[in-house]
Amino acid sequence: MVIRRLVGRWQGVVLSLIGLIATIWLGVSGQLALYIHPRYFVFTVIMAVIAGVLALAAFAFAPGTQDGHEHTDEPGSRWGWLWPVGSMLTIIAAVVALLILPPSTLTTATVAQRDLNGSASALTLKAPALPGKGDYSAFTVRDWASLLRSGAGQDFFADKTATVTGFISADKTDPNVFFVTRFVVTCCAVDAQPIGVPVYHPGWQNEYKTDSWVTVTSSFRANPNAASRESIVLIPDSIKPTTQPAQPYVY
Repeated sequence: MVIRRLVGRWQGVVLSLIGLIATIWLGVSGQLALYIHPRYFVFTVIMAVIAGVLALAAFAFAPGTQDGHEHTDEPGSRWGWLWPVGSMLTIIAAVVALLILPPSTLTTATVAQRDLNGSASALTLKAPALPGKGDYSAFTVRDWASLLRSGAGQDFFADKTATVTGFISADKTDPNVFFVTRFVVTCCAVDAQPIGVPVYHPGWQNEYKTDSWVTVTSSFRANPNAASRESIVLIPDSIKPTTQPAQPYVY
């Protein structure tokens, strides 16, 4: 069958081209950051272009069927059509997944599979410089999460106010607490580690959905729930819904 031969011969090349086109498009549109660290952008796009040229060359220079050597297809099994149909469906699925559906960020589904604030490499190795009393607006979720995990006591945070932006993920052990969460990406989304700052807000589930993005402004205080694993939390002065930033990950 002609279709079966064509599909069998070119399926791999077509799938490769689809993946390469998707990579280049993500790079041009600035959305490659949803998958890899920005320091790898140039390298990834250049390699994708080179691979695309090689894939096109495979089309151009592949030998065709020589005259006089084309064999008539032998009768196949009654189910022989399933293989080319399955291959075509695979190509269509790749087009839909890589070129049509919009790229998406990591969510609480990934947080549930990994240890929030559990990776030493995800937290800053060196605590950020702290002014005695002043403007902490430049501090990120990563900075505050690192300071909280450093073991500093309540007195250390008493005069400090944080403004953090991230998506909401639930505390597994305290229903009154949620985390303002971000992912730290070292290389790519596969190695992304979740970090977060705990927020004490009873009934938050009735006001906000998990994965929704918020900006929280608050001072640090002792958790009213003494049994909670998070002894120091933000008790917010304000929680403002916001949109996902252009760069949702922390590097």
